[in-house]
Amino acid sequence: MTTFYIKQFGCRATQADGAALERQLIERGCTSVRDASDADIVVVNTCTVTASADAQARDAIRKLHAANPRVRVIATGCYAQRAPEELSRLPGVAWVVGNSHKPQIPDLIETISAPTEPARSNGFFPLAAIFPASPAETRQPAEILLGDIFDQQTLLSSPVFGGEGNHTRPTVKIQDGCNSRCSFCVIPFVRGKSRSLPPGTVIRELQKLSHAGYREIVLSGINLGTYGRDLSPRVEFEDLLRRILDETGVERLRISSIEPMDVTQDLVELFASTERLAQHFHMPLQSGSDRILSAMHRWYRAEHYARRVELIRERLSHAAIGADVIAGFPGETEDDHAATLAFIEALPFTYLHVFSYSKRPGTKAASLSDHVAGAVIKRRARELRALGERKAVAFRQSQIGRSLRVLTLHPSEGRASTRTPALSSNYLPFMVDGVFPANQWLDVKPSGWEGNCLIGQVSKFDFVPTSFQMR
Repeated sequence: MTTFYIKQFGCRATQADGAALERQLIERGCTSVRDASDADIVVVNTCTVTASADAQARDAIRKLHAANPRVRVIATGCYAQRAPEELSRLPGVAWVVGNSHKPQIPDLIETISAPTEPARSNGFFPLAAIFPASPAETRQPAEILLGDIFDQQTLLSSPVFGGEGNHTRPTVKIQDGCNSRCSFCVIPFVRGKSRSLPPGTVIRELQKLSHAGYREIVLSGINLGTYGRDLSPRVEFEDLLRRILDETGVERLRISSIEPMDVTQDLVELFASTERLAQHFHMPLQSGSDRILSAMHRWYRAEHYARRVELIRERLSHAAIGADVIAGFPGETEDDHAATLAFIEALPFTYLHVFSYSKRPGTKAASLSDHVAGAVIKRRARELRALGERKAVAFRQSQIGRSLRVLTLHPSEGRASTRTPALSSNYLPFMVDGVFPANQWLDVKPSGWEGNCLIGQVSKFDFVPTSFQMR
């Protein structure tokens, strides 16, 4: 029986791809193992959003090969789609499979090496067929399986469990790809055009998770607000949310990220109308300078973004509002950076994700001549992160004494504690006094914080057993 291990990098969309592959391989009779050293095949599911992500993937493959020279690596994901030759040269890599052909990986594993003896009844080659007897075999060049990503119609999706509280909060990818062409972003070129899961499929997946006992589910996508625009008939994202509320028992639904221009008054009103939608909006900003936003090919200007933030705050006074910001985009001056700092300072953000600009081959920004010095980018990123932390502290302070409903999370393995991790609707991590089972609702009143977590005491706890088993 072939054993496999999937090494994951990158965003929730990439993790959802990996979860779908895992499910397909298990259905074909393969066995997932907990440690790469025990696997016959290791699938390295890569990210390429930054140069650092590329380096992490290469380093991981080298370490896998050093630990077990006999393991066969299948490199896939966004880096594999963008630069397959780079990965094909790494030791231990047997195949490089772009996102264009990622759905074919289960078939590929069946034929990864010519059999030296008859295949087993389940169609997989025995271990001796995959690994020659001599460990000192001559390295064969990796095979590359790649095609036009814009021809890709398949959307790999399977609930993602584990990490960031997702033992109790599964993530479901309902959209992939992007039709925008932001000048700094390589993602459309490695994930293809926008495509959506049919609403009926989304509903059935969420019904299964809800029936299994999961209380909070996270919807994710590359460009979530464009969900359904590729379907016939067209489906609006807001209408999908209404169907989920009407047709499933999901107790709390969270959206992972949404572009500012997709945050409409109707959408905010829907969020304000029910406690079943988490009060949490993550809207990529990237810059507070109109000049830089134009150079980035973003579809809004600072005043448009600010209006969306104000609209959320008017109807949801305690909602979490987060943003992505890029430090050091080519041509960014000190005035542009100051404009971004001032813009963020003036608005009620509750956290920031700060990224140092990374040159991505093939993007329009990569061809610009006025790149910012690395030391300057680092300093600007530090200033943005410091501002983001001040905003986060102010938000935590504003919640002291309020009553918040939190969902208890699966505790870290091997870590004994007299407190229970939990998460509020408005995306505040808690450490609740007392030991409680995971996946339970608690009414908690925060009294302070330690690190990034609010410390709270339980004011109400109605235990409800759940049927699902922790992943």
